[in-house]
Amino acid sequence: MDEYALACPSVIGERFTLLAKQHPERVAVIGDGGQLTYAELDRRSDGLARHLQDCGVRPGDIVALAARRRIATIVGLLAILKTGAGYLALDERSPRQRRELVLRRSAVRIVLVHEDSAPQLPANCRAVSLDADRPAQSPTPVTITDLHPAYLAYTSGSTGTPKGVCVPHRAVSRLVVDPDFLSVTTDDVFLQFAPIAFDASTLEIWGALLNGAQLVLAPDTELSLSDLTKLVGHHRVTVLWLTAGLFQQVTEGGLDELRSLRYLLAGGDVLSPAHVHRAVTTLTDTTVINGYGPTENTTFTCCHAVTGTPAGPVPIGHPIRGTGVRVLDARLAPVPDDAAGELYATGTGLAHGYWGDPGLTAATFVADPVAHTPGERMYRTGDLVRRQQSGALDYLGRIDHQVKIRGFRIEIGEVEAAIAALPGVATLAVVPQDQRGGGKRLAAWLVGESNAELSTLDVRRTLAETLPSYAVPTLIRIVDALPLTANGKIDRRALAADQPTERPHLTSAYREPSTALETAVTTLWTDYFGIAGIGADDDFFELGGHSLLGVRITADLEREYGVAVSPVTFYLDPTPAGLAAAVEQGQRSA
Repeated sequence: MDEYALACPSVIGERFTLLAKQHPERVAVIGDGGQLTYAELDRRSDGLARHLQDCGVRPGDIVALAARRRIATIVGLLAILKTGAGYLALDERSPRQRRELVLRRSAVRIVLVHEDSAPQLPANCRAVSLDADRPAQSPTPVTITDLHPAYLAYTSGSTGTPKGVCVPHRAVSRLVVDPDFLSVTTDDVFLQFAPIAFDASTLEIWGALLNGAQLVLAPDTELSLSDLTKLVGHHRVTVLWLTAGLFQQVTEGGLDELRSLRYLLAGGDVLSPAHVHRAVTTLTDTTVINGYGPTENTTFTCCHAVTGTPAGPVPIGHPIRGTGVRVLDARLAPVPDDAAGELYATGTGLAHGYWGDPGLTAATFVADPVAHTPGERMYRTGDLVRRQQSGALDYLGRIDHQVKIRGFRIEIGEVEAAIAALPGVATLAVVPQDQRGGGKRLAAWLVGESNAELSTLDVRRTLAETLPSYAVPTLIRIVDALPLTANGKIDRRALAADQPTERPHLTSAYREPSTALETAVTTLWTDYFGIAGIGADDDFFELGGHSLLGVRITADLEREYGVAVSPVTFYLDPTPAGLAAAVEQGQRSA
């Protein structure tokens, strides 16, 4: 057990302040060209907390803040928690309609913003600067318990409305204070790389700051694969979390830069056994961990430290400390070992439920029939698992219409509801499809009303205004009819297997590649997209590209031509011609 676990409380702000007194001069956070010690971070967050109290923030409120990877953001998180309020990390790149919806549903009145990028806010929300200098004064003492909300995290909702998961302080403490899936010391360095609105950031931020360790903030831009691995090497990062897709890319070409790692955690989707084997055999001094867990049980429910070569699918392992699991059938009766059942989670990691939605909370957080204490709950994950004789769990898939895309959990019903709201759409289906090179994508199939003029390009642009980028289907096709099963239902299995190869309708007219490099890039894109006839001026995003695929493509080109093209440069002209020109420019500058 770490030396502070017994002495420090499970209220986040109080624990941090005690650690700041223990290690006042230790560097707490590094990022955006500066750093703060534990004492400095404590003082700055105190001053902002007092200002928030003067603005009317009280325990139990929700305060939003711009979710940029900056030191001021970390100050803001701590300040909010010291008032007894919970934070809502606001993704400024998400559609405005979605931001306004979550602000309204969360009853937010105060939004902490950066002065150089303040987003438009609803009229009832007041903007407060994260960057202003404030007097060093302590917040007014208030009663905060470990049951107060620490944060709200919004996930996809089946009805088309995102769900706000309310996570208390004690759930965060259960994850990071004296964890049994990793051993954190004051010498550790965590990289904060996940979007702060994504619950993996809970492990990154508070795993460091509630254990006296150091937090390194990745630059708040799109990073290439080489940028990421060099950042790990430069700062001697010891704890790194990656999505399953990014983990796969790193193992294909960036492991040598990761030898400082003590722990490499991956999750958000099924891990490839071959890539896990490569990581384990290359990083012999690193513990590789498959981490599984829904937002409703605070980042991790189970973890599996991989040893040796996986003989098959990588297990999700055993429940972490403070968590119990049940594998039950439809009648909530336990299933025997080696039989499939639904996973239910119990313990102090459970969220309070869904903010402002007691009905959904009651349906999902149900009474635990074998609890020793009356009133104990368990969370219905919707995941099918199988318990091995050893007690470790194998993940078998979903029992509903949820899917994980690039680590983000998506309710297919939310995507279908957004498409159904578009004028001219008669019927539709959205299905997950396996992608070339691993991972999944969303594919949408639309049938238009008679005389309706639907365009895949218009559909994609409109969805981008209402859905987060990861929920916009990669493949959008307009067809005359959807396939049906024998009983007249949409044949989703047939749609999942149907992967069209023809070039979709795009803004640009088709142009043949005119140079060897343009030809090489279009060939590479054809391999990744599975689309024939990609032109030199075709737009990466109109074809269904996303940031993770962009990282893969630029990494492949760097290996082939020895030129690193940053994602920012790529996105300025996201076409084969633009990418080829960037490679040529890099070759001339070398």
